[in-house]
Amino acid sequence: MKGDYQDLVDEISALLAEPATLENRDFGLIAFGAHDSDDDTAMDPVRTRSILTRKSTPAVRAWFEGFGIARATGPVRIPAAPDAGVFRDRICLPVRHRGIVLGYVWLLDASPGPTEAQLAAAMEVTARIGTLLADEERAGADLSREFRAVLTAERGWQYDMAVSALRTALGGGSADGLHAVVCVTPWTTPDAPSSRSLLGAAALCTVSWGAGGGARAGQLGAGGSADSRAVSPDADTGGAGAPGSGTSGRTGTPGGGVGGATSPGSGGNDGSDDPRDTGHALAVLVRLRSADALAPAVTAADRLRAMAGGDAATAGVAAPRRGLADLNTAWLEATSAARAARAQPRLGPVAEWAAIGPYRMLTALPADTAHDPAVRELLDRSHTELARTAEVFLDNAGQAGRAAAALGIHRQTLYYRLSRVEQLTGLDLTEGEDRLLLHMTLKAARL
Repeated sequence: MKGDYQDLVDEISALLAEPATLENRDFGLIAFGAHDSDDDTAMDPVRTRSILTRKSTPAVRAWFEGFGIARATGPVRIPAAPDAGVFRDRICLPVRHRGIVLGYVWLLDASPGPTEAQLAAAMEVTARIGTLLADEERAGADLSREFRAVLTAERGWQYDMAVSALRTALGGGSADGLHAVVCVTPWTTPDAPSSRSLLGAAALCTVSWGAGGGARAGQLGAGGSADSRAVSPDADTGGAGAPGSGTSGRTGTPGGGVGGATSPGSGGNDGSDDPRDTGHALAVLVRLRSADALAPAVTAADRLRAMAGGDAATAGVAAPRRGLADLNTAWLEATSAARAARAQPRLGPVAEWAAIGPYRMLTALPADTAHDPAVRELLDRSHTELARTAEVFLDNAGQAGRAAAALGIHRQTLYYRLSRVEQLTGLDLTEGEDRLLLHMTLKAARL
């Protein structure tokens, strides 16, 4: 992107001496000027909701559109309507590009109000905003193929060529900017939404998500080639691991990978009856303003989860990166975080890679990690309570009092259960390495 929406909104605010807000044509907030007035009416309910929720209600949208703003080519003055929460008159500056409305700049209409010359200068700025919005829309509309090619390419020259093609499609300014990769799973259709429906999205695409193949969906170029059983370059190919392919796509024993999100003690259920085990994941490349502020990526993940079915979906957000060279690693992080959010609800439903702790390592392990011979019997369904007891005990750093309280049992009951765990596994829970093996295996079983 060659400019910055916030700078342009600030320019309009300075020209008209009033705080401006910029929304897309669907009334989704893009940027807003500083509101430092002592006048309480400067933040009426409609403007407050727009800034806090980044959108307006359908009723508010219909009311404003009733004044012809979608057809207007110049400023439109709209009177106050206290019953609708609009306490102040408004001026709407339509943002157009080649005759098509792409958004709106909103200002409060104070008395005596801006002059015609000031409004004309502000409309020149909206034309620049329109160019940016049009460029972003064109870039995002046709990038699914290029973005998917990067996420599914083998390491080496294929990956380098795919990155180069995506960079060309995005344009140098946008490609060299700061981004975060988001993974949303499951995504119930093979199609990605338009980037213009998601503020800040540079590119979106879907990838096949085979049962149990979530980790390999992310391990693209991390020391080897992409596992084609987990991710297909074409989300509709029906290749191994894709819906309708007739193959499961598993690379390890049942229960491994994202498809077998079994809790400790599930008996190695392969998760084949879970609708989340097959289908697609949605990948999103989100622009960021600062490496310290992942809010745009988290907001995008939340919105997309709602589109994917809400509670049924989880999302992962990779660490921010500048440029496109490490998109393969970022996708690995995003898919790992999404798997961790599903395995451990306290991390989700949207998990950031930096916050998933031991799952950063566990999601990189082979799918059959949870089936260590020493722990296999403990993971049988008949020992669910024992497995849960062991996990809570280890989560609490082996402190019996805290573990018993968390489980709601007497300390002697805890000791009895832990002795049974030792009998089943042959592990000695007074030994640090045995504790580590058991803890890692129980956590891996959730994946």
